[in-house]
Amino acid sequence: MDVSQYYADSPPTVVPLAIKPHFETLTDEQKLYAHYISRAAFHGTRIILRQVSPESEPIYDLIISLHKYCAGNWTDLAKEAGIEHIELQHFLAYASQFLGNLGNYKGFGDSKFVPRCTPYTIEKIASMDENAKKACEKCITAIYADTELPALMHFGFPGQGHMSNYYPDSPDVSKEEIEQVGEFLGTKKLLPENTRLRKTKDGDYEVLIASGLSKPDSVPELTKAEVNEVRGNTVWEIDSGPLKGRKVSIVFGDHEEEMAKVALNIKKAGRYTANDTQKKMMDAYSLSFGTGSLIIFKESQKLWVKDLGPDVESNIGFIETYRDPAGIRGEWEGFVAMVNKERTAAFQKLVAAAPAMIPKLPWPADFEIDEFTPPDFTSLEVLSFASSGIPAGINIPNYDDIRQDIGFKNVSLGNVLSAKAPNEPIPFIRPEDLEVYQENRDAAFEVQVGIHELLGHGTGKLLRETSPGVHNFNHSSPPINPITGEAITTHYKPNETYSSVFGALSSSYEECRAECVAMALSCDFNILKIFGFDTGKGDVDMNSKTGDVLYTSYLSMARAGIVAMELWDPKSHKWGQIHMQARYGILKTFLEAGDGFCVLDYKNEDLSDLTIKLDRSKILSHGRPAVEQVLQKLHIYKCIADVESARKFYDELTGVEGAFWAEKVRGQVLKKKTPRKVFVQANTVEKDGKVELREYEASLEGMIRSWGERDV
Repeated sequence: MDVSQYYADSPPTVVPLAIKPHFETLTDEQKLYAHYISRAAFHGTRIILRQVSPESEPIYDLIISLHKYCAGNWTDLAKEAGIEHIELQHFLAYASQFLGNLGNYKGFGDSKFVPRCTPYTIEKIASMDENAKKACEKCITAIYADTELPALMHFGFPGQGHMSNYYPDSPDVSKEEIEQVGEFLGTKKLLPENTRLRKTKDGDYEVLIASGLSKPDSVPELTKAEVNEVRGNTVWEIDSGPLKGRKVSIVFGDHEEEMAKVALNIKKAGRYTANDTQKKMMDAYSLSFGTGSLIIFKESQKLWVKDLGPDVESNIGFIETYRDPAGIRGEWEGFVAMVNKERTAAFQKLVAAAPAMIPKLPWPADFEIDEFTPPDFTSLEVLSFASSGIPAGINIPNYDDIRQDIGFKNVSLGNVLSAKAPNEPIPFIRPEDLEVYQENRDAAFEVQVGIHELLGHGTGKLLRETSPGVHNFNHSSPPINPITGEAITTHYKPNETYSSVFGALSSSYEECRAECVAMALSCDFNILKIFGFDTGKGDVDMNSKTGDVLYTSYLSMARAGIVAMELWDPKSHKWGQIHMQARYGILKTFLEAGDGFCVLDYKNEDLSDLTIKLDRSKILSHGRPAVEQVLQKLHIYKCIADVESARKFYDELTGVEGAFWAEKVRGQVLKKKTPRKVFVQANTVEKDGKVELREYEASLEGMIRSWGERDV
């Protein structure tokens, strides 16, 4: 195994998450509200680490212990330990990338990264401090690549040899067992997002529920008798299927200490809420995190949707299911941010235009929600974001019933979008396109994110049997499937959700659908006009600034499809990142649009001069129709729960075949890859009822110091 492909970035690209001007506009009470939610979010740090790998938490302890020992003076520490400067820099680069991803697997890519320094270097530095030494002894072997077990370098099902600490101490638990236990839990009221699953030595299963109480007095998911049975350790027996006779124990108190701290800080935030909706939301959060109830958590999300236009926005919990190989368990995350009112104005105009835009999408009204409920759509400046990686935009909650019955929110994260490293190289863009690309990529990305979140994730109707015999569509005369021209034959059954039906396919498939919506509607003049790109001619003039933005949007997507090859594993033939899998599929759509619309341009046999050649004059005539053809299938299969057709179609769309892509293109991508950004975030400190903001320099040392002073 070539270990070099897993080396940590040297160094990672460290950028600041600038927030001070926006934070200083808050009142003292708003600052306290933001402070305690931020603390609550970061108290989940160790939860994220435990969800990644067994060694991630001791690696974190090693880094933080060393920082405290040397008070951030790493040069003196290296001298004391007798370590060369280059070896120290390799360690600091690894530590910074680790903290930026909150684990030793990439938050964007899900593959392990290892230090460029030797184990001797780490052991020697760690020997300077007793706490660091103890942490090092627990993780030093696991820090490095296991050449005997290469599958462990990637996330996946443990039974297939991959890493996933959503299934702790369960190396032999199979994909089929995980799915079957999930189906059994689906017959109960338990939702899976805040759980982990452990297979016992006896072949039974423990469902570990994150909660601040190990023996809660009452939980809405369970009957009083079930709660009292073992005061929270309910035991069921599977009564049918391949696992018939196996026992399933429900064990509360996973991450007990952390969840208790989260609940406490959320309670403190509740003292400084701006309105009654926020107060009820904080109460629901606190109760949910204490008891482990996701039924109560869903109440917090309903309230969150109804809290429109707050000056301080936040969300927290087990949200995204991207990293669970089964696609159902959520990673802990939490953010708090300030509203950028100027940028928000454009997004509100997009919301107002949505009812006129949705009918332009390539599906009949039967496959769209009956009435579009205008969501809150804001541009935010992030103060804190505890997660394995910070996104550019968010559309939540992910519960389909809340989205369809109550609504959802969209947020664009402005200071994430605008954060850039100086002199960042941009491979695969032709020299003649570089200037227009650099000038317009921020604007193009903002338009793309806005459409992706609002009209991508925010559209579509899941055709459901909501309760036995009751449907949300005309079941006696079913809608016509526009793909086949015949009446639909599938739909969601009671208690089924999109995630439960589509499983591991669901996340990437939905991201591809949302990206295709963005590619289709970014061609619409009325949307471009909302963002300030008006040709004055009433249409998209491809030779204007508006055309530059649209061209850059398509060029960016094509480039992302090439860069995606870094995250495709040639051994397992699997994708390590769901968004990039989606973007590769869209690039293939561009390449297959015909008539020279999009081609890979190169002269050298090894593709060392590979660039994208995209004909901007054919975006409207070739690019958009090709995307819409793919989008229609993605959308209809999702709406009617036709997972078999969806899987076949998506596997073909995102499949990588032949040496050209697997070896030549991927080889150049690996040679030219640029380090992914990691963000240095500020801290807040409360003293005597006042909150102070502390910012840090964008450097390896600044990154480590920010976490060392976070005290979580």
